[in-house]
Amino acid sequence: MNAPLRIAVTSFPSLGGSGIVATELGRALAHRGHEVHFLCYDRPAWIDEPRDRLHVHRVEVPDYPLPHLGAYPLALASALSSLCERVSIDLIHLHYAIPHTTSAVLAKQLLASRGLPVPKLVTTLHGTDVTLVGSDPAIAPIHRYTLEQCDGLTTPSEYLRQTSTMRLGLSSQLPFEVIPNFIDTDRFSPERNPAQRRDILSSILGRELTQTESDALRVLSHSSNFRPVKRIDDLLLMMQALRDDLPVLLLLIGDGPERERLQKQVHQNGLSSSVCFLGQQQDFVPLLKLSDVFLLPSQLEGFGLSALEALGCGVPVVASNVGGLPEVITDGQNGFLHEVGNVAAITSAVRQLLTDATRWTQMSHAARHSVEQSFRRDPLVTRYEQLFLSLCRRTKSTT
Repeated sequence: MNAPLRIAVTSFPSLGGSGIVATELGRALAHRGHEVHFLCYDRPAWIDEPRDRLHVHRVEVPDYPLPHLGAYPLALASALSSLCERVSIDLIHLHYAIPHTTSAVLAKQLLASRGLPVPKLVTTLHGTDVTLVGSDPAIAPIHRYTLEQCDGLTTPSEYLRQTSTMRLGLSSQLPFEVIPNFIDTDRFSPERNPAQRRDILSSILGRELTQTESDALRVLSHSSNFRPVKRIDDLLLMMQALRDDLPVLLLLIGDGPERERLQKQVHQNGLSSSVCFLGQQQDFVPLLKLSDVFLLPSQLEGFGLSALEALGCGVPVVASNVGGLPEVITDGQNGFLHEVGNVAAITSAVRQLLTDATRWTQMSHAARHSVEQSFRRDPLVTRYEQLFLSLCRRTKSTT
């Protein structure tokens, strides 16, 4: 039996995909007996309180008067080296490379310069740390260098692995493994409760629905950080095409820089009664469970965790045929894929799902089945655990 590891985890403490995966993985590893330490500038969204073998350390970031002198990377490097010295960390797992990997490499060099044990470094690249920020010429050289100092690299999709190699110029000899994102299939599960659905929809709409009205209403949902890359405008155009002949409601879950503009557009186009902005939701699973179709018309997705969460609830997904999404959605089986910006294709796919009950049921079952087959939490946590143990065993065998 392998001895438990001491693992440090660094991620952005947000409701975004990388933060959710980091938190769920850390919690699962602690449950398996490993000692897990989160280092973040705020408490991770899904960790209420520390518990046995699960610790949270806040990175104190100085507030300098010059805003362009962001101190977080240096503060994180100091916090990592301090934790490693106090706790003898075996391995640091970094979610979203920028700036976390650079900070960890600095911490590793600091420890080595003082003759202290040096932990292994594993970075999980999640998306824009490859496709957007990570490949910016202003930082690409240092980004490539620090990734090459890691003992292991992972991505959630084959698309991101290939893109990382091409865009960042990484050596093909680097230990690079694809480990898909995962969900808790007990939490994200199909559950069609008509009475609960009516109550939630009544609350959202601000009026009491009859059971007949609730049953007739078709619900579409989308969750994101409301950036231009998510192309939410396409969904508003779709709603204009659907609302005249279908009782349809679009739930927009999340927040971000595009929200104010989108709200104005909804009002100007007379969609206020058909489109609801729900803001950030700590627990949005009930909203997924009452949805008929989940929509993800993004310009690019490294993986598409939100699509996976919907599939787990038995909700077919209509999404763009880009990035890692084809590795999650099989066109015509558990959802539909379309070219970016093809509003007519989005509208046609949604209309088909909302008007063909037999097809919807088939796709709903296929959605759930695809998650159970390929994206369950425990087998994928085991793959991370095996990777970490193998790296640390090699460390011990050479010392």
